Amino acid sequence: MALSLPGDFLPYFDSWEKKIGAFIEYRYGKSPEDTGVPESSGGGVPESEPLPGEASALIKGLPFAVKDNIAVKGFSLSCGSKLLEKLRSPYTATAVQKLERAGGRVIGKTNLDEFGMGSSTDSSALKQTNNPWDQSRVAGGSSGGSAAAVAAGLVPYALGSDTGGSVRCPASFCGVLGLKPTYGAISRYGLVAYASSLEGIGLVADTTPRCRAVFAAMRGGDPMDQTSRDAPPSAPPLYGSAAGSAAGRKVIGVLPAETIAKAIAAAAAQEAGAGDAAEGKALEAAAAAAELEEEIRKGFETAKERLSGLGHTLVDVDVPSLKYGVPAYYTIATAEASANLARFDSIRYGRRPDWAENPDDLIDKAREAGFGAEVKLRILLGTFVLRSGFQDRYYLRAQRIRVGIRRNFELYLGTPESTENGGEAAPGGRLCDAILMPVFPTRAFGRGEAGLPPFAQKAADLYTCCANLAGLPALAFPVGVEGGLPVGVQLLARAFSEGTLLDIVEQYEAKYPFPHPEGYKAFWRG
Repeated sequence: MALSLPGDFLPYFDSWEKKIGAFIEYRYGKSPEDTGVPESSGGGVPESEPLPGEASALIKGLPFAVKDNIAVKGFSLSCGSKLLEKLRSPYTATAVQKLERAGGRVIGKTNLDEFGMGSSTDSSALKQTNNPWDQSRVAGGSSGGSAAAVAAGLVPYALGSDTGGSVRCPASFCGVLGLKPTYGAISRYGLVAYASSLEGIGLVADTTPRCRAVFAAMRGGDPMDQTSRDAPPSAPPLYGSAAGSAAGRKVIGVLPAETIAKAIAAAAAQEAGAGDAAEGKALEAAAAAAELEEEIRKGFETAKERLSGLGHTLVDVDVPSLKYGVPAYYTIATAEASANLARFDSIRYGRRPDWAENPDDLIDKAREAGFGAEVKLRILLGTFVLRSGFQDRYYLRAQRIRVGIRRNFELYLGTPESTENGGEAAPGGRLCDAILMPVFPTRAFGRGEAGLPPFAQKAADLYTCCANLAGLPALAFPVGVEGGLPVGVQLLARAFSEGTLLDIVEQYEAKYPFPHPEGYKAFWRG
């Protein structure tokens, strides 16, 4: 499938790429032969549902980018790590093959935090990615390269992965849409595993209709991934719904950030009163990190006012167990990372040391030189919580908290099955169709002294990691610009209700178009 590139696009691309460094590798060409990369045949990949004609036009003949922890045959698969810097993928991920079959063309691999571990993309071992709105600030992470590329107009959409907010955080920082689908809605075959029970392939896009079309093309069960499945019959449709009409008006729960911060502060006081001063201080610091920046608070209020003005009903909700979301998330994620990253031994692939006395020495030297500080930290933490005698205290306790968070959300959102009985299980009556939350407590932060400490970055995952713990879909979208930087919010819904989220945001975008950075040019239709 030949690419449809405007004549003045390549100089535009080069100019932006020099400023933001979104790509680890890119190959703009007119055909697969021009790039030297064979186009995937799509053989054996399950068929996706047919797209309406207008949706198909949002993908066919257009380029897209892929985060460099998702396999594309012939391209790099570095995961942002020195250890895999020279690795070329021998196969293509199912999600990418489906998009290629729909007429899309991969033109490059985007930068990321090493193995997807981070909130800034600054932990990449290969290059630095800057925010298109302000090159002195981070693009967010870990899918920062994908978000920056879309925000600058280099591609109309890009794939990323979301383990605890890795699509939604950079989408918010860069002022684009970021969709984290229901766990299992998109095949994970071809995604390099970090935390298998939490992560999935997501996407960033320039418009809601394109986001809907790309998700529709990728979703569905895959025999190569036993965690994937088709949407149940009770799931809201992606096309043909009554968005924008009276029937399309939704009940949206609002989770106030102040409630969460107060809950964490109360937990800190409880721990301190029980004699655990260290735990109390850690929770105090987490509560401070959860406080919203004034610009974010203003954007959140703007989103509430506009959604209400569009005819949606807003009600306050509370998720009590959310205050323990971050410790539960990092306990589970690091435990799974310590197991998943054990495969990187530099024996079958990956950078090898020049000399080693024996296989154990080879592995030690390869990991010492190949893994960055953040990856080593998370592997060590994961190994610690899985030690004999510590599993009950940390890992299993985190899994119980995870179940509690999921049940708290189901109390307000229900399940795909509960919607068939009228949805009368929620406190006060009707179930919510979606829940509105902040994405990150701050706008895109700077580097060095102007940045956020590592602990604060991890604590700030509170607003995003809950969707991953519960396996729910979430959609981040921009609501405005404050102080020269975009501000985003997110909506969560019950499992396989991506259609509901997209309906709400498409209606919002129609009245309040999304902002773009200075110098942006719209090259892509739709």
